[in-house]
Amino acid sequence: MKQLVKRDVLQRYKGSYLGILWSFVTPLFMLAIYTYFFGFVFNNRWGASASDNKFEFALVLFCGLIVFNFFSEVITKSPTLMISNTNLVKKVVFPLEILSIVLMRSVLVHTIISIGILVVGLLLIGSLHWTIIFIPLVFLPIILFATGFSWLLSSLGVFIRDITQLIGLVMQALMFLSPIFYPISIIPEKLRFLYYFNPLTYVVEDMRRILMWGQVPDWKFTILGLVLGSIVFLLGFVWFRKTKGGFADVL
Repeated sequence: MKQLVKRDVLQRYKGSYLGILWSFVTPLFMLAIYTYFFGFVFNNRWGASASDNKFEFALVLFCGLIVFNFFSEVITKSPTLMISNTNLVKKVVFPLEILSIVLMRSVLVHTIISIGILVVGLLLIGSLHWTIIFIPLVFLPIILFATGFSWLLSSLGVFIRDITQLIGLVMQALMFLSPIFYPISIIPEKLRFLYYFNPLTYVVEDMRRILMWGQVPDWKFTILGLVLGSIVFLLGFVWFRKTKGGFADVL
């Protein structure tokens, strides 16, 4: 599996001059864009009591986008996962289940690089907190959700090709229906419960809590996220195992 992950990571930039360095250049470029537009052009602040530090506001956005980008990339690539690996699907002895795990780990490599850049940014503004140690625990629920949905969507993608276009639309909507570009506190109280049906909400809020504000995770968020994530993980795995027998016939 390690070799498959390595191949997937390197294949993304195969033939490019910078190669794996693009994994550093891309998030740095995006962070610069967020700082300029949201910090200087729109002169935004995060909440009424937030500081006037433009770079800090960009880091708050970047923190949320790291979570979204991880989830989005795994989900959007999943419907075509079996189709793009037809040669492996037709190998009777190959464990197809690992393809979703390989995809998740490959995307996770780039996510870790982005988190590293975020940490450097926090060091630059003198705002790195000891609560950073909770990152693995806080991020685990979204890993479980992404992997479970990946098994489900990679299976459905074999039988229903339109799922690829549908997922693209859903992810665009999800980006704006998640507290990424705005704090959840601005949502009216009577509508706020809808956001907690969105698995990204738990992780985005907790990632900001531990990285930006130096607070411990909201344990209710974390435990609920882990429980729901584990359920989606198991259901996705069971679904995939029950349907994978028909992949070769369709492909």
